[in-house]
Amino acid sequence: MSRAAHPAGPRYADVLPSSGVGAPPADLNALDPKVWPITAARDEESGQLTLGGLGVRELAERQGTPAYVLDEADWRRRAKTWLAAFGGFDRDEPPVHYAGKSFLSKAVARWAAEEGLGLDVCSGGELLIALAADFPAHRITFHGNNKTVAELSRALAAGVGRFVVDSHQEIDRLAGLAAEHGTVAHVMVRVTVGVEAHTHEFIATAHEDQKFGFSLAGGEAAEAVRRVLKHRGALELVGLHSHIGSQIFDTAGFETAAHRSVGLLAAIREEHGIALPEIDLGGGLGIAYTSEDDPQDAFSIVAALKAIVARECFGYGLPTPRVTVEPGRAISGPPGITLYEVGTIKPLEGLRTYVSVDGGMSDNIRTALYDAAYTCVLASRSSEAEPMLARVVGKHCESGDIVVKDVWLPADVVTGDLLAVAATGAYCRSMASNYNHALRPPVLAVADGAERVLVRRETEEDLLALDLG
Repeated sequence: MSRAAHPAGPRYADVLPSSGVGAPPADLNALDPKVWPITAARDEESGQLTLGGLGVRELAERQGTPAYVLDEADWRRRAKTWLAAFGGFDRDEPPVHYAGKSFLSKAVARWAAEEGLGLDVCSGGELLIALAADFPAHRITFHGNNKTVAELSRALAAGVGRFVVDSHQEIDRLAGLAAEHGTVAHVMVRVTVGVEAHTHEFIATAHEDQKFGFSLAGGEAAEAVRRVLKHRGALELVGLHSHIGSQIFDTAGFETAAHRSVGLLAAIREEHGIALPEIDLGGGLGIAYTSEDDPQDAFSIVAALKAIVARECFGYGLPTPRVTVEPGRAISGPPGITLYEVGTIKPLEGLRTYVSVDGGMSDNIRTALYDAAYTCVLASRSSEAEPMLARVVGKHCESGDIVVKDVWLPADVVTGDLLAVAATGAYCRSMASNYNHALRPPVLAVADGAERVLVRRETEEDLLALDLG
């Protein structure tokens, strides 16, 4: 393969003021440990990226590209860290519930079970995967604003441990189904606390004008509690649930959510004479997609959340309930990368160089949907070439098909090189599509110098099998 540099386009000094990206790093081959998986490294001889002790060139030769790659050791380490941050707890009621919507497969459900996590699901499909993996049903929490009768019935039959109710209709529906099944459903009421999380509009979930939960300010949450308590014998109210958004770095929003949720706990005690045993503050904790991001560690976050709840409860003279959280991205995001092969390279004089890869918005919609920021590196080799301001784009018929909006790459990147995009373990495969009839990539786990296919690559036969003509 030729390594002759193509025209590199403009020097960065000409475009930097309007590019939205900082100066190039001193070393384009470096891997920021805050962003990349724990086992990510450069092979000393070839310069290629290695993950789990396995070089990406060999991986791409055997499995093809694009491909999602998960560092299993990093995933498990993050799960252990979140649990350790809580200290001692009842294994049957873990304080950390992995948010399966970030990415769920049978293998990942087994990892979560083996590490002692609970599991959040928000659809019948996610529940199906969890049950197929023999995940302990009593450690599953079922979310969703419009759970169907079939989904609720399957969850009740399986013995799901928690139902987060989201509407008055669901409360009545769940009560009727629980009575039919001869069981008692443990229920948490999702409270909309009116917090404007500092995040993208589409992933802020606790302000008033949105589809989730019962409004605290409008009295709907208190009424939901009353309705649940009217169904004693079919429903058991075990706590309150709050979720303020996603990719949040500042715990101030959680402090406000806890303050308002504990206020409702106090009102419930005053009206009904009961002290609820659990409060779930949700997930949404941010991760480092780029070196500019600065997330807090799990121990700091958990200590802050527990202290907030304890302080608020003390002020109301309430016993401190069990605090639970739902990290998804914070566990599955950083251990994952996406591996692509470079195709067309198009320098635009005075602007930037467009580097096209063999995937795009069908395997990572987040850049187009949320204007999400990512970073990537030349993965198949190292390079000492000068930095080139690049935009990594996909192969789809959309001008918004952008994978990495602005990134510094070596100016000698050529067709056939491999790029690795960091922090794609969460929400990329989960939100993947067949747009333009693209085939969804496989999910591979790497550990101890070997790969394992968790979810196989889609084939042309898969695509045609659904089209009945």
